[in-house]
Amino acid sequence: MKVGLNATCFNDRPSGARKRFVGIYGELVKRLPDTEFIIFEPVGSKVTAWFHELPNILARPTPIPNQGRLRKFSAGIRYWPNELTLDSFDLFECFNMPLVKSPSGKTLLTVHDIRGMHSEKGVLDRAIFKEVLGRSFKTANHLITVSETMKKEILGFFPNISISVIYNGLDAREFEQISESDLRAFQKKYRLPESFALTVGHFEKRKNYLRLIDAMALLRDRGITCPLLIIGNDSGERKAVEAHMASVNIRDSVKLLSGLTDHEVLCAYKLCCLFVFPSSYEGFGIPILEAMAAGKPMVLSDLSVFREIIDPELHFSDQL
Repeated sequence: MKVGLNATCFNDRPSGARKRFVGIYGELVKRLPDTEFIIFEPVGSKVTAWFHELPNILARPTPIPNQGRLRKFSAGIRYWPNELTLDSFDLFECFNMPLVKSPSGKTLLTVHDIRGMHSEKGVLDRAIFKEVLGRSFKTANHLITVSETMKKEILGFFPNISISVIYNGLDAREFEQISESDLRAFQKKYRLPESFALTVGHFEKRKNYLRLIDAMALLRDRGITCPLLIIGNDSGERKAVEAHMASVNIRDSVKLLSGLTDHEVLCAYKLCCLFVFPSSYEGFGIPILEAMAAGKPMVLSDLSVFREIIDPELHFSDQL
């Protein structure tokens, strides 16, 4: 059996999509030693290195960049038609759109969310996204998404597609590998207080960090001191978060960190006294699983997907 994986959307930047990809296929590749997995890599990223040189994985470098929709699309138009005729795949999976369909076997598409349908940029952006989404969904033989909540949302827009749910997961044993010296070194490196709240996610509007800053300022005004650490890379919203921190005079009690390693992020989970996840939109929420694995109490916004992946009897905040 031969499986092709269009991994040109991935890079070395930490993300939930990358964790899912490595987690699922890391296990599948090991459990299917007689299956040949060909990973199509983007420019500048050695995706196959994430799988520690498993013998049944073959790297296929491409000229496709991992960022920039127009650049990816134009490079793909020239590359894919010729390249895919060289292999006869039993299964070909894509993780971004527009969908690239294999001329042989079945083509799968994994969708983490459809946030573009709720774009704040305007009606035209939503219309374009819906058109691309619809064409990709019709072209794929089957769709995979990450939660029943996401499946329901997708079917609400596109009711006649074939779709399944495969949940995200993690290996909780990663937290067992963190030593006390690791924690102290991390704490010293970033000058963190002994007790702090933590949130993890890239700086973008749907992460709802401006409202979280308001909540921290409200606690301060009520005499409650709770330093906050936000870990994430900039996706266009960091300057707005920094400006809002200045406007409510809370910069001294909020620290923003970017570019951390996966190990450092795990250290942050182990050290924090509280995990906060105030998102206004998510397809899943891997940081919730990480906080649970670290044994931390959580404050979550009231999203149906959050209720789906943890105990639905818990109390959720509708104020964030």
